[in-house]
Amino acid sequence: MFDPNELMRLAIDVCREGIAAGQTPFGCAIAIGDKVVARSHNSVYRTGDITAHAEINAIRTACQVVDDFFLKGAVVATTCEPCPMCMAALHWARVDTVYYGTSIADAKSSGFNELRLSAARLLSLGGSSVQLVGDILVDDCRELFNLWQASSERPPY
Repeated sequence: MFDPNELMRLAIDVCREGIAAGQTPFGCAIAIGDKVVARSHNSVYRTGDITAHAEINAIRTACQVVDDFFLKGAVVATTCEPCPMCMAALHWARVDTVYYGTSIADAKSSGFNELRLSAARLLSLGGSSVQLVGDILVDDCRELFNLWQASSERPPY
């Protein structure tokens, strides 16, 4: 299994790439076994697609790499707690474990329009078997919001 901290560092790195490209501060990396099968950042602004969150982009890539829409055995690191849309997609993709850095509350306090439904609550209500682990490299992930807010490439949000 891939080390969660190492996988989170990959998510942080791809998030920084996204911020440099004028995107919002969210990154995701997915590994199956000892192989990284996807790294992606949020690309809503670039694509004009409101569903182009980091997790959705990474799921799409991972599914193409493994040639299956199920990602059994997958471990996911995402710089922020998945929103309800992303958490549902991760559940439907049948990933094993999701590690995240900052919380939905952190995203909301940075100006994002978040629903007040935690990923843990969604998984509980839905009876999901996905394991969810928070606070992975949380300070490094929180710094991504500051980097984004200071970016001259940032479109108004």
